[in-house]
Amino acid sequence: MNSEMKILFHFLRRYSKVVLVLALLILGSCPSASYSQVFDTQSVFSQPVLMDSFVLKSGFDVNAFIRRIRNDTTFFKAFKNLRMVPYDAVNDINVLDKNGNTQASLHSNTKQYREKNCRYTKVTSEKTTGNFYDRHGGYEYYTAELFASLFFAPKPVCNESDVVAGYLDAKGSGGIEKSKYQLKMLIFNPGAKVSGIPFMGARASIFDEGEAEKYDFRITQEQYEGESCFVFRIMPKPEYAHKTLYNELTTWFRATDYSIVARDYSLSYSTMLYDFDVRMKVRTKNVGGKLYPTSIGYDGNWHIFTKKRERVNFTMDVTY
Repeated sequence: MNSEMKILFHFLRRYSKVVLVLALLILGSCPSASYSQVFDTQSVFSQPVLMDSFVLKSGFDVNAFIRRIRNDTTFFKAFKNLRMVPYDAVNDINVLDKNGNTQASLHSNTKQYREKNCRYTKVTSEKTTGNFYDRHGGYEYYTAELFASLFFAPKPVCNESDVVAGYLDAKGSGGIEKSKYQLKMLIFNPGAKVSGIPFMGARASIFDEGEAEKYDFRITQEQYEGESCFVFRIMPKPEYAHKTLYNELTTWFRATDYSIVARDYSLSYSTMLYDFDVRMKVRTKNVGGKLYPTSIGYDGNWHIFTKKRERVNFTMDVTY
């Protein structure tokens, strides 16, 4: 094996988990209105923000809103809350072939129990098709394995904290811990710079100079499931449509307390060694004064050099 090939395979061994984590991310309306551009000169970026007339008339403070978005922890807190309570979940995972036909699947009902400061998951029913599991009983597909690691606890997990402060700053020292850190940043703090992802550069830093000018930023006021919300949408400008990481990032903030009730992601990227096209939808609900995720949807197509392409979609619906 020549030196160039050795370097390539060293790269793949080192970064395959990082790329996989990135690939796997990647979970009512108002009447037509006129729009005006407001230039945000006091927040962390100075791109124009398009606001509809309803937002403008409300005396909306766009600068404070942008700062709040960058510092928001309510979405992350909702997922932390998920680990602190018992719940029932319906899970559907479908693995598709290149023609869009299902080649393997799982449908399951699970219950999370919470006892003596520990949580664990019990599968109450399960049905699989195709080669969803390998011959050793493990997951045949990496997407399913990551999904399970995020939401299932077949063995008790104890003494977890619901504290958010500082958690997103914990980068970890080992390879898998670093990958988990990158996953947290991309899901819970979109727009923040994420280091260590090969060939990605600063493309995740959508609020920073060099990337922010590639996007349009818009704030509207809409009704979402009967609640008044401020909706923050980020879309690439037409001339940068194939040169950005985010194809869409839309977040619904409850107008009364700015907590996140819904978020839609669409990300895609392609290099010589990997490519991905991922969409996620996450919905939350206030239960007993706390925010919890109630629906998580994922639809992804990704490929890493030396690995088989995976086309997988899954949904997880949660009741408390």
